[in-house]
Amino acid sequence: MKKIWGIFLTILLTAVGFILFLVSSASIEEYQQAQYSLDPTYYTKDEEFKIKPSQNPDKNAYFGDLHIHTSNSFDAYTFGTLSTPEIAYKYAQGESIPHPTGYDIQLRRPLDFYAVTDHGFFLGLLPSAADTTSIYSKYEYTKPLHNLNESVSNGILELTRRSGLFRDFARNTIAGLQDGSIDRDIVDNIQESVWKETVKAADNAYKPGVFTTFAGYEYTSAEDLYENYLHRNVIFEGTKNLPNSIFSRLDSMNPEPLWNWMNGLREQGVDSLAIPHNSNISGGSAFSMDYFNGGPIDDSYAANRSLNEPLVEITQAKGTSETHPLISKNDEWASFETATPYDSGIAIEMKNIKGAYVRNAYLRGLEIEEKGTINPYKFGLIGSSDSHVGGGSYSEETFFSKIGMLDGTPKLRGSVPFAKFYGYTLNKLRSNSMNKVDDNYYLAVGDRLIYFGASGLAGVWAEENTRESIFRAFRNKETFATSGPRIKVRFFGGYDLENHDLNDNNLIRKAYSLNTPMGGDIDSTGNTSPTFLIWAVADPFSGMLQRSQIVKGWVENGEHNEKVYDVACSDGLVVDPITNRCPDNGAKVDLKDCSTTAEVGDPEQKVFWNDPDFKDNQNAFYYVRVLENPSCRWSTWDAMRNGEKPRSDIDSTIQERAWSSPIWIKSN
Repeated sequence: MKKIWGIFLTILLTAVGFILFLVSSASIEEYQQAQYSLDPTYYTKDEEFKIKPSQNPDKNAYFGDLHIHTSNSFDAYTFGTLSTPEIAYKYAQGESIPHPTGYDIQLRRPLDFYAVTDHGFFLGLLPSAADTTSIYSKYEYTKPLHNLNESVSNGILELTRRSGLFRDFARNTIAGLQDGSIDRDIVDNIQESVWKETVKAADNAYKPGVFTTFAGYEYTSAEDLYENYLHRNVIFEGTKNLPNSIFSRLDSMNPEPLWNWMNGLREQGVDSLAIPHNSNISGGSAFSMDYFNGGPIDDSYAANRSLNEPLVEITQAKGTSETHPLISKNDEWASFETATPYDSGIAIEMKNIKGAYVRNAYLRGLEIEEKGTINPYKFGLIGSSDSHVGGGSYSEETFFSKIGMLDGTPKLRGSVPFAKFYGYTLNKLRSNSMNKVDDNYYLAVGDRLIYFGASGLAGVWAEENTRESIFRAFRNKETFATSGPRIKVRFFGGYDLENHDLNDNNLIRKAYSLNTPMGGDIDSTGNTSPTFLIWAVADPFSGMLQRSQIVKGWVENGEHNEKVYDVACSDGLVVDPITNRCPDNGAKVDLKDCSTTAEVGDPEQKVFWNDPDFKDNQNAFYYVRVLENPSCRWSTWDAMRNGEKPRSDIDSTIQERAWSSPIWIKSN
């Protein structure tokens, strides 16, 4: 009987394995056919992008990504990524590079600046553990990693194995370092060598005036992946006299010692800044009212944080951190790419979102300031991708997600269903491995992947494309963020702008002369609102602009207040003075082919605006948000190209957008 059962189990497992093989083996080919069956002109480089702007005192808009992982990051390597920093910089300049899943990825247009920011925590350890010729690979606990990426398979069993591979490695490494069974010198030597190579790659790719690179890394601090998530990217201005070793979680999980380390380097002439990201999954800890170890924020904390963290990443693949519909109830656009499968009850959600979103942080900063303490949250905004394959995915239409072989196909990231027989069978064999939506089976192993976004980009206004000029823009907070398209946004405020003509060819020069650009402060001079200049230009390869908005925040009687004003409408439409909203411009999306309404929307919006609710005794912040016409979300593109209907539990369309850094008004 035992023999019969053995034979039966063998047959069953073989059948299951065959099913899994069939399900997965076709995925790469299917993806290549579906993903890249685009118009051949899609990737044709326009001649205008070969012409680089010259030095400009009125400043040029430059676009880049300050959050890129390569094979030197522990998680990226586990996901099958083999692209090095050198390869990543080639991608940013428009070359094609391999995706771990087996196809090539390429930008439609090169970027202007780029930074490889591999995890400082365990930097380069995974490739070294996999290399059986290295000293480090001789430790017993590294054996599961030996030759890990000599071959990469998209089979479900392989994906499942890899998804949990790093946890044991991390646990054993930390324990071994603590008890002395792992030689700290071996680990340090690996990390220092890889850091040196990372800096060298940035220098080799740097082409002043054409393409700018920054040496950087990610400081990784989190008690849990989606709880108290306090990661930030450390970006150095230059590469001279950089430290041999970097400050990581092995040194402290508290970001405050990181700032002190940065201060020490600054005293030696090495400037840097840290950029927090994914505050949306920080559990409310990203913009706390207290020190990391408790006690209310004071001037010392505020000054230290403001110096070292002048920018925040508002959007990336793991979601957008502007605001949340539960805290911005009168903002119809507050839900943009905020949904996650971790939403759990309103009470828990409210606890987690306060202190987790940018707009709330700005309000908290005003609240702190009202109590007589320096505002620690007067930061500018950027976007970036957090790609773990060496190159960012900024287009909904050609989205390839972010974590390598784990989400490199539509089926793996949950936008395209498995065949019903396979889906049903897999779900029976492995409970909860599938989500059933609309009578279709979608992979649930990576449940959160469907919520990832094709975002984002960092924009700066700088005189020229050099490290010095772009880093100065970072410091001055003359930065903006986009959800992927290259929308240009300018924002000024002051008491001189009302005398200017919108059509003046020297408008920007005059705006700079006596007024405040985004990222700056304006002192209130009376009962009259300063005049704001909002100027947005659409990405010619993306959608037209539907509207431009001002988001205002202030604190009154201890209460947080916010308001959204439409300030420019497309197609000659006029803002309703009662609702402060533009009429519907009629832009629609056909979900059958993702086509959009033709000849609707503006290529440019430029307007002067005064706050009708201005109070001279009230501190406030203002920032610009620009919205495109609706378009297909990446998950809809995936479904459409594969002959499927989009999932009903996921938004089918989105409105791409851009955000300026704020201007703060200080009462008299």
